[in-house]
Amino acid sequence: MPETPVLYVLNGPNLNLLGVREPHIYGRETLADVQAICERAAEGATVVFRQSNREGELIDWVQEARTEASALVLNPAGYGHTSIALLDALKALTIPVVECHLSNPAAREDFRAHSYVSLAATGIVSGFGAHSYELAVQAALRLARERSARPAR
Repeated sequence: MPETPVLYVLNGPNLNLLGVREPHIYGRETLADVQAICERAAEGATVVFRQSNREGELIDWVQEARTEASALVLNPAGYGHTSIALLDALKALTIPVVECHLSNPAAREDFRAHSYVSLAATGIVSGFGAHSYELAVQAALRLARERSARPAR
């Protein structure tokens, strides 16, 4: 791992509408607010923060993270419930992956209870609104630092 960890924070479809779309579920914070939360929580780590409504673009970024990042925080949004292709990309990673959700998917509609992303995630943070990202960033970086401190085999 590089001396300064690089954390990818990737966001799936409709997260560009944070603060506007269903604020009673997702909160009033905008995606820019979430990015600022992530950058503060990273405490000096480099944060690569991106959002896309396109599945293929998210997959490209996950593949990029394989060689460029120390850890990944991913809010797959609706793709978490549908994308086997995203799961396959995540399974190629050897870095920590933290799945992140603003709401608690398990407490919502039945179809949201299943996440393909969870099958490849090191851990999951959900249900704390924008604070979920802060917790996810802290966990991902802690896992990355612990991993880099282990002696090489």
